Amino acid sequence: MTTIATRPALPDRALPWAGVLAVVALFELASRSELIASRFFPPVSTWVSTLAEEATGGEFWRAVGNTLEGWAIGLGLACAIAIPAGIVIGSSPLLYRALRGVIEFLRPIPSVALIPLAVLVYGGGLQSKVFLATFASVWPLLMQTLYGVQDTDPVATDTARSFGFSRAQRLLRVTLPGAVPYIATGVRISAAVALILVVTAELVIGSPGLGREINLARQGQNVELMYALILATGLLGVAVNMLFTRVERRVLHWHPSQRAEVAGR
Repeated sequence: MTTIATRPALPDRALPWAGVLAVVALFELASRSELIASRFFPPVSTWVSTLAEEATGGEFWRAVGNTLEGWAIGLGLACAIAIPAGIVIGSSPLLYRALRGVIEFLRPIPSVALIPLAVLVYGGGLQSKVFLATFASVWPLLMQTLYGVQDTDPVATDTARSFGFSRAQRLLRVTLPGAVPYIATGVRISAAVALILVVTAELVIGSPGLGREINLARQGQNVELMYALILATGLLGVAVNMLFTRVERRVLHWHPSQRAEVAGR
């Protein structure tokens, strides 16, 4: 009986990194072979070396700090607004029907369209990018909270009511535990949205941060620095997503979806 040798498959955790390395190698080759003009798109290795040089200076980290400051304040305000509002609106069918039209009207408005309003009201500083980040990140979190509250098991709610639980007790012991996975997902999505809007505001308005540094590098024709800062912004986004994914797993370790994910690894 003959046995067929099979190649060992890459571990699931290695597959994303393999894809990233393949894309990086492709861009590096395309730039060095001048398939893409290197004066417009320098090799990726040049981005990395330029970023490493910038990371040794305080100006780079001040820009990172300014970006993170606007992001954290905007996301915090979005959480403070969207989570309580979503719980209150989602718990009342009458209130939900009354406000649904308002929510559906405001939610699709592109946040970048509000940049002139933000500059007019708040100027070109921190407040403008916080306003834009808050407006953009409120909606994903609000909708996720609404869905989580409305997806509460009616059997569990009726059981709690039959045991004499008050409305507040049902909210704390039944509705909120069921809505937490939705809220956690909403926070993770809103974190990425807030970062996008903060960097956009810095690019367009000129607020201090990585976005403004990218624009200054473009204006100065410093292409290597421009791409290095774009890479830094991308790495910051990856770090934010990884952080919130870890927090979500830690907070929801009891949830079946997280247990299934851990068991599958």
